[in-house]
Amino acid sequence: MEYNFRSIEQKWQQQWDATHAYRVSNDSDKPKCYVLDMFPYPSGAGLHVGHPLGYISSDIYARYKRLKGFNVLHPMGYDAFGLPAEQYALETGQHPAVTTENNINTFRTQLDNIGFCYDWERQVKTSDPSYYKWTQWLFLQIYNSWFNRHTQKAEPISTLVSIFAAEGNVRHECPGDRQLRFSAVDWQAYSEDARLQVLMQYRLAFLAYAEVNWCEALGTVLANDEVVNGVSERGGYPVVKKKMRQWFMRITEYANRLLEGLETVAYSDAMKEMQRNWIGKSQGAEIKFPIKGAPAETFITVYTTRPDTIYGVDFMVLAPEHELVSIITTGEQQATISAYIDYVQSRSERERMAEVKQVTGAFTGAYAINPISGQEVPVWISEYVLAGYGTGAIMAVPCGDQRDFGFAKHFDIPITNILGAAFNGQEANPTKDAILENSGSLNGTPMRDASEIVIRELENKGIGRRQINYKMRDAGFSRQRYWGEPFPIVYKHGVAHPIDEKELPLELPHIENYKPGPEGEGPLANITEWVDIAPGVRRETNTMPGYAGSSWYFLRYMDPHNSETFASRHATDYWNQVDVYVGGTEHAVGHLLYSRMWTKVFCDLDLIGFDEPYKKLINQGMIQGSSRFVYRVKGSNEYVSFGLKDQYETDRLHVDVNIVDGVVLDTAAFRKWKTDFADATFVLENGQYICGTEVEKMSKSKYNTVNPNELVDKYGADTFRMYEMFLGPVEQSKPWDTKGIEGVHRFLKKLWRLFYDEQKGWIVTEEAPSAEALKVLHKAIQKIDNDTENFSYNTAVSQFMICVNELATLKASRRAVLEPLLVLLAPYAPHIAAELWEALGNTTSVLDAAYPVFDEQYTKESAFNYPVAVNGKTRTEMSLPLDADNAAIEAAVLAHEDLQKWLDGKTVKRVVIVKGRMINLVI
Repeated sequence: MEYNFRSIEQKWQQQWDATHAYRVSNDSDKPKCYVLDMFPYPSGAGLHVGHPLGYISSDIYARYKRLKGFNVLHPMGYDAFGLPAEQYALETGQHPAVTTENNINTFRTQLDNIGFCYDWERQVKTSDPSYYKWTQWLFLQIYNSWFNRHTQKAEPISTLVSIFAAEGNVRHECPGDRQLRFSAVDWQAYSEDARLQVLMQYRLAFLAYAEVNWCEALGTVLANDEVVNGVSERGGYPVVKKKMRQWFMRITEYANRLLEGLETVAYSDAMKEMQRNWIGKSQGAEIKFPIKGAPAETFITVYTTRPDTIYGVDFMVLAPEHELVSIITTGEQQATISAYIDYVQSRSERERMAEVKQVTGAFTGAYAINPISGQEVPVWISEYVLAGYGTGAIMAVPCGDQRDFGFAKHFDIPITNILGAAFNGQEANPTKDAILENSGSLNGTPMRDASEIVIRELENKGIGRRQINYKMRDAGFSRQRYWGEPFPIVYKHGVAHPIDEKELPLELPHIENYKPGPEGEGPLANITEWVDIAPGVRRETNTMPGYAGSSWYFLRYMDPHNSETFASRHATDYWNQVDVYVGGTEHAVGHLLYSRMWTKVFCDLDLIGFDEPYKKLINQGMIQGSSRFVYRVKGSNEYVSFGLKDQYETDRLHVDVNIVDGVVLDTAAFRKWKTDFADATFVLENGQYICGTEVEKMSKSKYNTVNPNELVDKYGADTFRMYEMFLGPVEQSKPWDTKGIEGVHRFLKKLWRLFYDEQKGWIVTEEAPSAEALKVLHKAIQKIDNDTENFSYNTAVSQFMICVNELATLKASRRAVLEPLLVLLAPYAPHIAAELWEALGNTTSVLDAAYPVFDEQYTKESAFNYPVAVNGKTRTEMSLPLDADNAAIEAAVLAHEDLQKWLDGKTVKRVVIVKGRMINLVI
């Protein structure tokens, strides 16, 4: 019987679907295991072979844990809202609801074709109103909460109102405006709108005016990492700075808890370090610098981790956006400052943060007073200082900071070292000499002690205080686009109010025009009948970002059909944290941080009972594309083979890898590929056109993607699954090479032949297996069990191949060996395992078989192959029982025929026996 993989796979996929084989219950006596993939954005391009790497990894683990006796939750859904979906819809002239649904159907077909064990009854789509109803509800819980720094927890905003009514905010510094101070009497005197404005400064979801990256062409605000060289990363459209009222998440309040939580989770060291660096905790001091000639209450406040360097401050630098710039700039400098600010407006934050040789800035004409030395220092503005970092102002110490030094040298600002000795910039180089001499001490006092001395002096004078700062900033939560969750917020005469929870979901209205609204508002602003719901009452026209739905989706999978709440407490208590989360490192400081913050808020509010969402994180590597290139002679439609290209002046063009066999181009297919190439001519090497090659990111634009459907059709889903794992360690990136898949396919055919002979048919017997066969099996059980538990799938696949080769050599077609082998194989190649399991006569499913248990007795060696030497030179080998005593060993050796010629009739003086090592005859 032939291994007809396609009919076998279709048979079992249909059967599993019909019998709900992967349905999971929230009520089980088994231990639970929650295995989750970072759910995909359903792009129009569909899946290529790089995408399933993580999905296959998690699928193997989920199936393995099920065989180990766990109740396994392994769901799948779609991150369906967001800018890419909206842009794709615009490009194709369709509505995003239509394109998203079509793309989801394509993804579902591709995923099913590979044979994943998802419980599709738990599928979620972030764009479904029944899902985003709860995204909106959870947003309101965050909006109606504040972070109590004394308890280090989120609490309902109502508790803060009670505190203000009793004592004002004397014990609770305002995170939105640290200068805000009021008493209980003040609070009672505030109007309702004034109170709401104060509370907004405390809420975990809050409104604030901020400069944003506005892209008119895309009609949305872009994150800093979506802007490159002043244009949008997607499409290359112009981006300008615009001050807009935006929603934010006060993630900074959770900075320390996010750091502490990293100690409780199993993430890679590299991932933890990325998050630590992004959060950027530092300890130092805030210092107030008075401004010469300004009112006494006007200060430039700076944060520094080196307060001891205050003695070396030679100038101040403000971010161009700093609120004091317009106040302190002198009349003579107004034009210069205005021109410079216009220049900075065209620069992305990424460009401003980059270490570049170009030094830019402008002098405000104002001077600050060093609060310790009394020295007057000039105040400049420069793009290298950002408004959102620290206080948006720095005290510049050129002898202790390379960038400050470069700035001072460029603008001829006099430099003094920490000890007060003047440099003229020609006689010494502070960055080389003074930094080395003074950066670690102050007049011989160690830096840490010196900083303590300075902090105490600042605090005694009331001009500074000890401070812990974080580099991380509050997360922008507004998007000026259509395809996203509407905010459950209305504005009554400009003041934000939450809508009644009974009105949820606030559904996204259907529109055909996605043009931006007036003044940079989102497209929803154009629907006046939806926006203006009563005189003076308007809905929010922004929509939520993509990470809104993805921050909590793991909870909805636990109880996806609950219409009363986002997930019952019974479900969240049972499934608890995700045990294994698989996804790419590109989400290290975006989705992962936001999801961790949301989980902590929900735990604080007693909505769930745990405060870290993911117990273990596996970051799969990238499967890279192996690109192919043709070389077109400039100004012609002639193409030169790789080895001849240096003889011509050519342009290198990507070519579709699917019309290249290895490196040999199918020239006829090339002519049909695009109309531009219909009349192409070729300069060949030995009758063939040889393409150039390069390993690159797998991308549709590089024509190096491979559709998994094509490989599944040609080799089968089981082959495809095992080959993806065989390519290398899950966490590592590796290039794709379709040719290697044939070796894995041959392995499965060889496995099939342990059960079926082409002439004899079924060959499995009930005979007892040999000791050698049991040894092969149990070595495989031990290795594959350990490798699967530790995600070492490539070595597990290698062990399968070794096992099958050895069993084939032993002709070990015995049920007692092959049946447990199929259970081992089921997580990796579930279809062939199910087919052969059924052929063995089993009436139960291989999905629920008991995982084989390693038995050491079968792998223990009973004999040792001793090297036998004569006078130190090895002459032969002998297999002898490990439990034989020395007398028996000596007798066996002396009787060995092969040794007689080396003894040459001489008497053996001594037999040296090292048990389990070697034997030496001394003559």
